[in-house]
Amino acid sequence: MKLILLSGGSGKRLWPLSNDTRSKQFLQVLRSELGEPQSMVERVWSQLESSSLKEVSYIATSKSQVDIIQNQLGTDVKLIVEPERRDTFPAIALSCSYLYSVEGIGLDEVVAVLPVDPYVETGFFEGVKDLEEVLQDSWTELALMGVVPTYPSEKYGYIVPEGGQGNQRYVRVSHFREKPKGEQAAELIEQQALWNCGVFAFRLEFVIKKIEELGFSPNYEALREDYSKLPKISFDYQVVEKAKHIAALRYDGDWKDLGTWNTLTEEMSGVLIGNGVLSEDSLNTHLINELDIPITVLGLSDIVVAASPDGILVSDKKASPRVKEVINGLTGRPMFEERRWGWYKVLDHTKSPEGQEVLTKRIGIKAGKNLSYQMHYFRSEVWTIVSGIGEFVLDGVIYPVKPGDVLNIQVQTKHGIRAVTDLEFIEVQLGKELVEEDIVRLFMTWAEVEEYCVRQTEHPLAEKMG
Repeated sequence: MKLILLSGGSGKRLWPLSNDTRSKQFLQVLRSELGEPQSMVERVWSQLESSSLKEVSYIATSKSQVDIIQNQLGTDVKLIVEPERRDTFPAIALSCSYLYSVEGIGLDEVVAVLPVDPYVETGFFEGVKDLEEVLQDSWTELALMGVVPTYPSEKYGYIVPEGGQGNQRYVRVSHFREKPKGEQAAELIEQQALWNCGVFAFRLEFVIKKIEELGFSPNYEALREDYSKLPKISFDYQVVEKAKHIAALRYDGDWKDLGTWNTLTEEMSGVLIGNGVLSEDSLNTHLINELDIPITVLGLSDIVVAASPDGILVSDKKASPRVKEVINGLTGRPMFEERRWGWYKVLDHTKSPEGQEVLTKRIGIKAGKNLSYQMHYFRSEVWTIVSGIGEFVLDGVIYPVKPGDVLNIQVQTKHGIRAVTDLEFIEVQLGKELVEEDIVRLFMTWAEVEEYCVRQTEHPLAEKMG
């Protein structure tokens, strides 16, 4: 069996902590068994390891999430990267073409697909393994996992079984109902319907044939080239709801979708994360503060306060799912991002009437990590080392750096930096096009820098930098 974990979404229901690059699955507001901050994706990845599934798992994601996935899970995680964001059918089709034409996986291999961020107990993943057996026993095209409902929810879709099957381990599927109203949901539960948790399995041949039926090649490189031509549609609508033979495995255990502040705060590690104070009479209130300034909440109950460089949210918990509706027009470039090497926070961004821009960031690099050896055509930069020690390379020469050093980087100057210990510096960019596209990466690894550049330790860095 191979697993494809889908990592996407902009996470707007968890604004302001989530944005286009840091979706809900990357928010480190949970706690690991060791008491350390943990994100949903980190939690799932550890559960996959406990279930001996990590080595057969691939994450399908967009280019904008590659760095944060590698930051949280390491660079060894197997990624299948979409050329552009579309929907779950294109993502799954591309992933299957990768397994087929790049990894050489046989057409009879069972592939299971699941979200990257379910909040479940580890036993859930034993159920995922069982989908392979369900496919073989039931002779169906698809095997789904359905959660036995605990209440008539209006937030989830339902898998409705064919009648007369009782409480069997798996059932044959009659049809689906998407987010019914309360009374309808109660009726569906009486019919032994299951919550659709977005987990399903199929033989690889099943999706490869779907790709060919649409007139596309199952070759990975060819499909990447034609990716924008694939239907922008969910796998549910394109495939699942059209399939004639579907089985659903019953899962009678804990399962939650932590997609809103209301549900996420139920599982958070504490009521206060970050710099702030909650008064004793602020009952069932959560405060999450990523800013350097303190926030105090007095006498307010049943609310969530979330603050990040992207904005501040103060909301009644029951109303918090509506944040997605009201932030349209508020969101711009992300003000905080996690990268494979660490993180950055935008401190200030100004633009003059003449078009000259100044962008100020605080950048943190983890010990042993490095920024790429790169250059820019449209901007100069000034770096001021705040804490930690590292190595800085400028036009082929490597220098040691320490707190207080000021590094002037002119347009088209080749440069990079490596953290010996955890390193932080302030970066000031100046130019008329301060965009990520103005980065020409020459070397990605520090080993390449050391191979092609020379060290300089005899003279003070300030003299060399002028």
